[in-house]
Amino acid sequence: MLEHTHSQLIALPIVPKRVQEEIDGARKYFDYKERCVYCDIVAQESDSVARLIHESDHFLVIAPYASRSPFETWIIPKLHNSHAENMSHAEIHDLAPVLRGLLRRMNSTLENPPYNMILHSAPIQDQPMPHYHWHLEIIPRMTNAAGFEWGTGLHINPTPPEEAAKFLREAAF
Repeated sequence: MLEHTHSQLIALPIVPKRVQEEIDGARKYFDYKERCVYCDIVAQESDSVARLIHESDHFLVIAPYASRSPFETWIIPKLHNSHAENMSHAEIHDLAPVLRGLLRRMNSTLENPPYNMILHSAPIQDQPMPHYHWHLEIIPRMTNAAGFEWGTGLHINPTPPEEAAKFLREAAF
């Protein structure tokens, strides 16, 4: 978006609607609980193996609760950080084998599905956020949206995340 001020054009940052909704939801949770929802997810999922696929020094790989699609997977840093670009050197070096291992598991067990990989990070122009936690989402394209999904905006996932996590956790790569 451009704004005209004193004969100058100033570029205002544009934050996609989905990103803004996620950040706003995380802020509401933080205001209510006084802690980051993603940090709570990390704590809860590391205490249970139900949806945990892999754990490394710096990351958890999980099948998120109420996944939108079969085998939807998140890679979440264990330490709170709202901006992916602020990863430590150690985290960067840990992320590569974690991502490679996950994609190999998906390719070997799900027969090389196409997938979307989405980096969720706070807008670069924003200061660090105590309520938001960057993460990476990998969504294999296993099903197609149909009338129900298009009409309601709700997703039908025929594979519970606990089954998907177990399947990927046990997969050889």
